[in-house]
Amino acid sequence: MKKAIFTLAFGMMFAGLAMGQTKAQPKKPTAAKKPAVVATPATPMTETPSFQWEKTAHNFGKIPQGNPVTVTFNFKNNGKQPLIVTNAQASCGCTTPDWTKEPIAPGKSGYIKATYNAASVGPFSKSVTVTSNVGPEPTILTLSGDVEAPAPQPAVQNNN
Repeated sequence: MKKAIFTLAFGMMFAGLAMGQTKAQPKKPTAAKKPAVVATPATPMTETPSFQWEKTAHNFGKIPQGNPVTVTFNFKNNGKQPLIVTNAQASCGCTTPDWTKEPIAPGKSGYIKATYNAASVGPFSKSVTVTSNVGPEPTILTLSGDVEAPAPQPAVQNNN
C-alpha cells in the first residue's frame, strides 16, 4: 500500500513539473503602442503668497516700568496670491498683538503690531506667533528689552 501511494504521489509531482515546463510560444512582433496622450487644459503656474519682512525682531532697549511700548512689524506680500494672516498669538498675556485682518494682495503690505505692557521690572523676551496661508510653519516675531524701575522721587517736605 505504501508503494502504491508513493508511486501515485511521485507521478502527480512529475506531471505537475512537466506541465510547468512547457515553452510559451513566441509572440509575433507587433508595432509598439504609444501611450495615449490626454489633452488637459493649460493651468497657469501659481505661486503661494510670500512674506518679505522689514524685520522679525525688535529690542526696545531700556524702558520705564508702567509705560507700555509698541512695535510694528511691517511686511510685503511677494507672492502671486493674496496673503491672509489668520492669527497672531502672543506668548503671554503681557503682550497684545494686532494685525492686518483683510487679505493682502500681491505686492501690497500689511503689519503685525505688538504692545508690551512693561509692568514687571527686568529683562524680557516675548514672541508673537503669526499663522497665515504662507505655509505650514508659522513666523515667530520677537520683542525684547529691559524694564527699569522708576527713579525714586525725592520726598516733598511740608514746611508748615
